[in-house]
Amino acid sequence: MYVKHFLLFVSIALLFTSCSRRPIDKTSTQYRAPVANASKPSNLKHPTMRPYTVMGKRYYPSVVRVGEKFSGRASWYGPNFHGKKTSNGETYSMWQMTAAHKTLPMNTVVKVTNKSNGRSVVVRVNDRGPFVNTRIIDLSKKAATELNMVKTGTALVRLEILGFNKKGQTKITKTSIQKNLKEKIVGKYALQIGSFSKIEGAISTQERYNDVSKRYKAIIKDIDNGNKRLFKVFLVGFQGEEEARDYKEKYFSGAFIVRE
Repeated sequence: MYVKHFLLFVSIALLFTSCSRRPIDKTSTQYRAPVANASKPSNLKHPTMRPYTVMGKRYYPSVVRVGEKFSGRASWYGPNFHGKKTSNGETYSMWQMTAAHKTLPMNTVVKVTNKSNGRSVVVRVNDRGPFVNTRIIDLSKKAATELNMVKTGTALVRLEILGFNKKGQTKITKTSIQKNLKEKIVGKYALQIGSFSKIEGAISTQERYNDVSKRYKAIIKDIDNGNKRLFKVFLVGFQGEEEARDYKEKYFSGAFIVRE
């Protein structure tokens, strides 16, 4: 009798333990970015480049250029979100070639290549996510099926920016893809990389960093607050705060991020 009771107790304990370890469903609505709401005031920024917050973390969409490549781990989402609204207001279909990305502008057209088997698909970003640090993109079930990654759940991939569809253009065709982002950029950011009381120091810093990248340029601003005149050097050209922050962490830990 004692053995039977003991085995019954162990079975119940194992049952509760297994239930407590069930993975969190990342496709549920609490893990998706806010949906665009047409009833909100018209002065709100378009969801293409509008900053947003999910689970306490602030995300800043950034402009990218055709040909840029990124690597990371892809995941996919399907049945639990099928038929619900995406972050840009569209209705999600797991049978369309779409994807969710944390910071790429809406309607960005991306080529996704599965590094393990060489398969590639072309998808359009119409949602935000995945909000897991180890993942770079969330694919529709159809795209994941084409990449042969549905069973594994995730896969190491390479992303290549092909261009941008026009607003409202859901199908991807050769004529639909634009080479430049047509949406208005919400705000530009700069890094203050130096402050000098004499112009010579500012010029020297500008010359040193003006050609470190084709994307960013160093400029000098003459600041006079009435008490003191300073020559400040800024690295400009960042299309979002997150882009500026990443560059700061890599190359200018002591710099200040400012909005132009």
